[in-house]
Amino acid sequence: MSYLDRAMIVLTLVGALSGLVGTFVVLRRRVLFAQALTHATFPGAVLAAVAGVNIQIGAAIASLVLVGGLALLGRVRGQGTQAASGVMLTAGFAFGVLLQALNPNIPIHVDSFLFGSVLASSWNDALFAGIALAVTVVVLLIAGKQLIFAVFDPRGYRAAGFNERGMDVVLLLLTTLTVVAALPAVGAILAISLIAAPPAAARLLTSKATTMLFVAPALGVTAGLLGLTISRLWAVSAGASVALVAAGIFLVALGINRVRSGARS
Repeated sequence: MSYLDRAMIVLTLVGALSGLVGTFVVLRRRVLFAQALTHATFPGAVLAAVAGVNIQIGAAIASLVLVGGLALLGRVRGQGTQAASGVMLTAGFAFGVLLQALNPNIPIHVDSFLFGSVLASSWNDALFAGIALAVTVVVLLIAGKQLIFAVFDPRGYRAAGFNERGMDVVLLLLTTLTVVAALPAVGAILAISLIAAPPAAARLLTSKATTMLFVAPALGVTAGLLGLTISRLWAVSAGASVALVAAGIFLVALGINRVRSGARS
C-alpha cells in the first residue's frame, strides 16, 4: 500500500472523528476552546521531541494541562471560559515557539506540526486515529443521549438531577483526543477547520442532532479526501487544501440554507 493510500486512510478516520466530536463542540459553543487546545499542544510536542518520545504523547499531556488550567481560570470571578481560552491560546503557542527556539536541533519542524504533513503520516498515526474514533463511538453510544440533553437543555439537565460538569469533562476529553489524533494529518492550527466547519455545515443542513452525527462525519471525510486530491493535482499543501475545502463545504451549506429559507418565505 502506497503512502497516498495511507494518507487517505488517516484523513478518512480523522474526518469522521472530527465530525462526530465537532458536532458537540459546535452545539456546545466550545469552538474557541478547541482552537486554544490546538495551539496549546505545541509546547507539549516540543518537550516530547526534546525527551525523544512520540510528539502525540507530549501533545496529549499538554492538552490535559490546558483543560485543568481552563477549569481553574474559568472559576475566577468576572472571567469566563471564552476569556480563559483566549489567554491560554496565545500563551500556549508562544511558550511552544520559545521552547523550539531554545532547542533548535530537535527533530520537529514548526511548519509540519502547525499545518500537518499527512503524506508523511505513519501506520501508527492511522492506528491512533482509528483507536480514537472507536473510543469516541463507544463513549457516544453510552453517553450520547446525555450529551445531547446537556447541550440542548442545560437547565432541564440540571433539574433532572444530572451533573452538567460531568458531560463537559467528557466533551473536553473527546476534543483533546480528536485534536491529538488530527495533528499528523492537518496540524495544530488547521485541525480546528475539520472540528468546526463540517459540523457547522451539518447544522445548516439539518436541525436534528442525531442526523448531524451522521452528516458531519460524512462531510469531514469528504473535506479530507477532496482536499488531499486537490493537493496532489495542484502540488499544494494537503493540510491547507483540506481546510479550504472544509470552509467551502460550509459556504455551500450556508447557500443551501439561504435558498431553503427563501423558499419557505
